[in-house]
Amino acid sequence: MSAKESAIVGRFSFYVNPYLEWLLEQMMRRDVNRIVCVKSAQVGWTQAAILNVLGWLIHIRKGTAIVMFPKEGAAQSFNAEKFEPMIEGTPELSEIIPTKSRTKDNKQLFKNFVGGFVKFVGSNSIADVKSTSARYLFVEEPDDCNLNLRGQGDAIKLLEERGKSFRDMKMLIGGTPSIKGISSIEDEYAHSNQCYWYVPCPDCDEFQPLVWEQIQWRKDPELNDEHLGQHKPATAHYVCQHCGSHWNDVQKNAAIRAGKPVETAPFRGTVGLALNELYSQMHNSRFEVLVEKFIKANKKLKAGDASEMIVFFNATLGLSWEFKDGSEKPDTLKERGLDYPPMTVARGGLVLTAGVDVQHDRLAVVIRAWGRGEESWLVQWTEIQGNPLDVRPTDDDGNPRVTVWQKLEAMLFAPIRHIDDFYLNISAVGIDSSDGNTSDVVYDWVRTNKRRPDVLVMAVKGGVSAGLEIFSKPRISIDTDYRNTKASKYGLRVFIVGTSKAKDILIGSHGRLSLEGHGPGRFHFTKHVREDYCEQLLSERKIPKRKNGGHYSAELVWQKQAGKRNEALDCEVYCLHGARALKLHLKSEADWAKLENQLRQTPLFETKTKPVAEFIPLQSVSMMDDFDD
Repeated sequence: MSAKESAIVGRFSFYVNPYLEWLLEQMMRRDVNRIVCVKSAQVGWTQAAILNVLGWLIHIRKGTAIVMFPKEGAAQSFNAEKFEPMIEGTPELSEIIPTKSRTKDNKQLFKNFVGGFVKFVGSNSIADVKSTSARYLFVEEPDDCNLNLRGQGDAIKLLEERGKSFRDMKMLIGGTPSIKGISSIEDEYAHSNQCYWYVPCPDCDEFQPLVWEQIQWRKDPELNDEHLGQHKPATAHYVCQHCGSHWNDVQKNAAIRAGKPVETAPFRGTVGLALNELYSQMHNSRFEVLVEKFIKANKKLKAGDASEMIVFFNATLGLSWEFKDGSEKPDTLKERGLDYPPMTVARGGLVLTAGVDVQHDRLAVVIRAWGRGEESWLVQWTEIQGNPLDVRPTDDDGNPRVTVWQKLEAMLFAPIRHIDDFYLNISAVGIDSSDGNTSDVVYDWVRTNKRRPDVLVMAVKGGVSAGLEIFSKPRISIDTDYRNTKASKYGLRVFIVGTSKAKDILIGSHGRLSLEGHGPGRFHFTKHVREDYCEQLLSERKIPKRKNGGHYSAELVWQKQAGKRNEALDCEVYCLHGARALKLHLKSEADWAKLENQLRQTPLFETKTKPVAEFIPLQSVSMMDDFDD
C-alpha cells in the first residue's frame, strides 16, 4: 500500500479487518461461486478484497478478471488512484505489469499479462459489459450500476453471463446500500447465507453483532451547542447486549479481532457478510465521531431534510433507508380487480391503444381501452415468446413458421369484442425501440405497419428528462431516404415518451392508482389478469436521486426495484402515450357521445372487416398527417 492510495503505508495486513480475511477464504471454497458484502464506508473493502484478489490473480493464480464500476470515469479513477499505485509499490507485480508506458497489452482500462488479463469497465457501456468473458468478476457499488442497460437488463446480470462458460467462476460484489426495496446489494445479500461478524464482550465473553442501537452517550442540560445542542459525543460508548458493560473504542477493536462469523440463513452457493462502520478500526470511525455525525444528521431530519440521515444509514450503518412514499402494495392492488374476461372491452371503453415492450426473447404487450375523462380498462396483458431478431419465414427443415411479429400483428390488428356486443380495433400502438440490438427490426416492423388505415403505429423511446411531456412531436428522422415517397422527406421518426410524468399519473403517490370507483382518470384491470401484473405495475418507486459519492439530491426520480420486472409498467406508459397522441384527454362529452352512438349502430359484419378507429372524429387523429407527411 503506497501513500498514493492509502493512509496506511506498507505491506497489507488483515489486522484491522479480519472479517474480510475470512470472507476471502470463503472465496477459495469450491462450493462458493458468489461473495457479497453489504457494507458501510471505512471497512477496507477496496484494499482487502478488490486489490488483494487482483494482485493474487496477476502474481499467483494467473487468471482473467473483469471489474465493473458504475461509470467508466470511476474505472479510470480506480486505475489511476488505486490499482497502478499498488502495482508500482509491489515489486512482484511491477515486474509483470509496467505502469510507465501504454502498449497494446497495457492500456488504461486493460492489463494483459502471461496467463490472464484484468479489464476495468463501466456499467453504462454495453459494449464493455458484454464483450469479454472472464473467470473472476467484480462489481463495485452495485446500487449505482445501470439497472437497464440500453433496454437489455441489469448490467450486473449481463456481467454474470460473461462468466458462465467457466465452471469455477467467482463473483465478488460489494457496496453500500441505498433505498430499501431499490437496493441491488441488499437484494444480493438477501439471496446469501447472510453472515454477521459476532464479537465477544470483554467482560462476559458473550458473542454479539455490533449494532448502532447499543451506542449510548450523555447529555448536559446546561449545554447549548449550535450544532450538538445538549449532546456530549465524547462520552459515547458501546453497551453489551448481555451484561450491560461499557466498552470503549480500544475494547471494541480488540473484540473485532477476536470475532467470528455467524450464518443466519441457509447456504446456497453465495456467502454474504454485512458490515457497518462500528467494525472499522480507523481513527475517524471512533464512537465520538460517529455519534457527532448522527446528531447533525438527526437535526437536519427534524428540520425536514432527510438527505444526511439517508447517507448516515447507507454509509455508516450499512443499511438501506426506508423511503415512505405512500405507494400501493401489489397484494392490496390485486383486490381491486374487476370481474370481466381478458381480451374483452369493458363497458365504458370506446378507444383502444396498445403498448409493446421488446425483450431479447419475447414481446410484452398491454392493450388498454379508454373512455370519458381518460377512464381506462385493461383489455390484455400478455407476452409473446420468441426471438424478435428471428424473422425467418421457414424453420431449419424448410417448414413455414410464424414469427413473434406475425403473432403480434394477429393480436393487435384483429377486432376486439366489446362487452356490449360490438367490436373495436386498436387506434394507436407504441412499441419500444430503445434496445440497440433490436431497434432495426422494430423500425422495419413500424415501417411495414404504419400505413395501416386509421391506426397510428409509433416507434417509441423513454425520455430521461423529468419535465418531458408524455406526448410530444418527434423531432429526429431515423431514415430520410427509405422510400421514394412524400414521407421520405421526413423518414421514420421516433417518439420520445415522457416516462416520468406518465408514471406520476399512473402510479405516483397521488396518481390514478390512488383513485377508486368509477369516473374520470380511474384505472381499471380485470381480476383475471396474469398473476405478475400488479407486481410489475408497481415495480418502480420515486425516490431521492443518488449522486456521486453516495449523497442524495432533493430531486425525486423513478427507479426500478431490485430483482423485479417492469415490462407491464412500461407497456402501460406506452398505452397512455398512445391515448395522448390521439388527444383523447381533449375530447368533449359530445365527441364521446357521438363516437359511442356510431359504434353501437355499426353492423357487426362491418366492424369485423373495417377498423372501428375510422369512426373516431378526424380531428382527434389529424396529427397522423403531421408525422407521416
